[in-house]
Amino acid sequence: MNENKLAKGECGNLTENSRLFERVRDILDSARSNVARSVNTEMVRAYWLIGQAIVEDEQQGEERAGYGEQLIQSLSTRLKAEGLKGFGRRNLAWMREFYLKFQNLHALRAELSWTHYRLLLKVESDAAREFYETETVAGNWSTRELERQINSHFFERTGASVEKRKMLEAGRASEDKYQPQDFVKDPFVLEFLNLKDAPHLTESDIEQALLDHLQEFLLEFGKGFSFVARQKRTTIDGDHFYAEIKRE
Repeated sequence: MNENKLAKGECGNLTENSRLFERVRDILDSARSNVARSVNTEMVRAYWLIGQAIVEDEQQGEERAGYGEQLIQSLSTRLKAEGLKGFGRRNLAWMREFYLKFQNLHALRAELSWTHYRLLLKVESDAAREFYETETVAGNWSTRELERQINSHFFERTGASVEKRKMLEAGRASEDKYQPQDFVKDPFVLEFLNLKDAPHLTESDIEQALLDHLQEFLLEFGKGFSFVARQKRTTIDGDHFYAEIKRE
């Protein structure tokens, strides 16, 4: 009888521990996702503002053919001389195009990375671009999935289909989802955070850079927001655990 009670007690403890494990894992996954999204929002916002600055300078600059290209090349050269990566002539041109095609800063989607937006910039039609932006968010598409849908003319196929709802549901059900770890591994992000030699990065390197930018981002909001801690401690059965950025 006692053995049966003991066995049931052990099973109960395992079930409770499993529930606790799942809960803690969900908390950590949510924290990683929130950190990645916050830094991503700051990066996309910065690139939009750079695009705006380039366009405004062009409009006030000399009126001669090729001035815009000369301006971007000159800016790229000076930024590189400062040791800043990710600001080649082509990428600066993308930032300029980004501002021109997405002129409402507040309408930018926090769920989309700079790589997502670069893919959207290749879509010529305004209607198609808006469609892919909406569906990427609705389906949480990875950049690979977005590129695949654009190349397969999903917008045109959906418009011509008599079963539009089913096509949209199928597209949103794609298993190729955008994950927080995709953001951390994105080369644009590593360049934006000024992290070098990506293959040799440690978890603390990534965590430090992400949290530095997150802290600055939160401080811009002013009162009502709080940066609590760089690592939030959770204590379970006397053991201390800290939320960390996981690098796979």
